[in-house]
Amino acid sequence: MIPEPTIGLSGAPLDVDLAIVGAGPAGLYGAYYAGFRGLSTAIIDALPEPGGQVAAMYPEKLLYDIAAHPAVAGRELIDNLVRQVAPFEPRYLLGQTATTLEADGPRWLLGTDRGVRISAGAVLVAAGLGKVTPRKLPCAVPYEGRGVGYHVPRLEEHRDRDVVIAGGGDSAVDWALALAPIARSVTLVHRRASFRAHEHSVRQLYRSPVRVLTEAQVVACHGVGRLGSVDVRTENGDTLSRPAHTLITALGFATNLGPLARWGMELEYRQIRVDATMRTSLPRVYAVGDGCTYAGRVPLISVGFGEAATAVNHAAVALRPGARLAPGHSSDSHPVPVPA
Repeated sequence: MIPEPTIGLSGAPLDVDLAIVGAGPAGLYGAYYAGFRGLSTAIIDALPEPGGQVAAMYPEKLLYDIAAHPAVAGRELIDNLVRQVAPFEPRYLLGQTATTLEADGPRWLLGTDRGVRISAGAVLVAAGLGKVTPRKLPCAVPYEGRGVGYHVPRLEEHRDRDVVIAGGGDSAVDWALALAPIARSVTLVHRRASFRAHEHSVRQLYRSPVRVLTEAQVVACHGVGRLGSVDVRTENGDTLSRPAHTLITALGFATNLGPLARWGMELEYRQIRVDATMRTSLPRVYAVGDGCTYAGRVPLISVGFGEAATAVNHAAVALRPGARLAPGHSSDSHPVPVPA
């Protein structure tokens, strides 16, 4: 069950062992491992619910490279991570952005844009590439929230509807394939002849009932109150009208570390440089996931899980000198049962 978000506190700072910036997969797993090591946590995220980009951008998409899951939907993965950490009662500070980080004696003091303060012995940055802003089609902007969106939170919302998807990457192709058996019609519009998506997915796309328009662009949107149709201009200059209850613009995202870039951590190409313990250039501040960098890193969710476990176990030793780095076997020492 997704926890009720904690959106504000007042008075003295919230006191925890570990403050986690980012409630995506790596951040949630880091909170679990912190609980397993007996550390209290607060999880800060700008989104109103846990899950990060997985929950916001592809909750219905099946993931095939998560260990022990032949296939798992993004939403199911996040729900399971929330269940896994629930016995340790992390404090969720959702719908707010971590903005400041200041040394406070041997501890760190974080501040958010909601005026919340968190006092923490250590900090784990699991914020991915920071704030994510979708690239937009100018003609679609007036219909945002009225038929135009940038991801597909729930496939069923599009049952028996006409859907147009603009883009040629994995998200665009995956959504087209997922919606094909549900929607009344699906049209995929891509400005190039070739796709950036996986070859296997593209082959499936051309075998599906999706209408594929390449070397074409959405140039106009029409509708009274809500979106009703779009105009697509092809390479030869022709304009086609397509019915569209929904236009999903999957044109990529611009990323920005935002306030994190001013915290004093060493950066490399807008990513946070870490060492083998996942520690940044600041003491007791660690970074994991796609927002960190080191030689040979592979950008996978499964890699982020390992990084989170590494960072938290090293943080546990830093906070409690003399503690063992190796956490032991969970089957022998798990302190509380995982809820059903």
